[in-house]
Amino acid sequence: MKAIVIREPGGPDVLEMRDVPDPAPVRGEVRVAVRATAVNRADVIQRMGGYPAPPGSPKDIPGLEYSGVIDALGEGVSDFSIGDRVFGITGGGAYAEKIVLPALTVARMPERLSFEEGAAVPEAFLTAYDAFVQARLRPGERVLVSACGSGVGTAAAQIALALGARPYGTARTREKIERAKSLGLIDGLVPENGRFGDAVSKTIGAIDVVIELVGGGYVSEDLACLAPRGRIVLIGLTGGASADLSLGAVLQKRAAIIGTVLRARPLEEKILAAKMLEREIAPLFEAGKLAPVIDRVLPLADARAAHEAMQRNETFGKIVLANG
Repeated sequence: MKAIVIREPGGPDVLEMRDVPDPAPVRGEVRVAVRATAVNRADVIQRMGGYPAPPGSPKDIPGLEYSGVIDALGEGVSDFSIGDRVFGITGGGAYAEKIVLPALTVARMPERLSFEEGAAVPEAFLTAYDAFVQARLRPGERVLVSACGSGVGTAAAQIALALGARPYGTARTREKIERAKSLGLIDGLVPENGRFGDAVSKTIGAIDVVIELVGGGYVSEDLACLAPRGRIVLIGLTGGASADLSLGAVLQKRAAIIGTVLRARPLEEKILAAKMLEREIAPLFEAGKLAPVIDRVLPLADARAAHEAMQRNETFGKIVLANG
């Protein structure tokens, strides 16, 4: 089969299309003929040598999500059939024509989604939905989504609205905020020199839940506009892995800061994530309450160009890589 391989740590030019052996499912596994995958920030960091694949995943083939058709079953698999349309998350290996996965981590894809649309769903919408579950989001609460034009950001804005909350956001440009309004974002602002806490408090009000995708100094700004007993869910660190926080403000506001990851979770939790994707998130797509946001679709062979676009931060929503 064809796959995109990381030749060595480095820039986008280290991504190469190669012929690699077809994987074969063993007991409890299925093989999926991948029709599409999507590019995530973690893929970029892995390519640069900063985010190694977890045990059991290919070390040199990136790709954390997929959509496709089951084309082989391992012994003991009875919940799926050849030809089933599926999607889901994986620790790596989705930049390929085929991938083998534990059957219990695979979810059935809504019929109304194309394969390109399906590939844009699992990582972003699972990450955002799970963050709101951990934050115990309640209807009517104000939500602030950082990087609201990113894959997870566009998903979080939609999910917040679908769950009865009031989504707001921050982004690098006003254009991205305006585009996010079409997804249900009420309003947002562009941080000035990395600051936005006071402006959010004055123009929007106190925030109950923050979906923090940037990290770094943004966390202290989140805290500045957080409501009493507010919750900050830290998902990304593109803005830095450390922050200067007022612990006094954390105590005074009785704030909760929750850290979360998806890729590195153990198998048992990935099985639960697959059930969440199929039973709780997929029905919202079937009902038309959620929609994947795709910036562009490129052939798998153009993974290098996809990584270059992501690193320029020029995208709104997901970059999808299609097979065939």
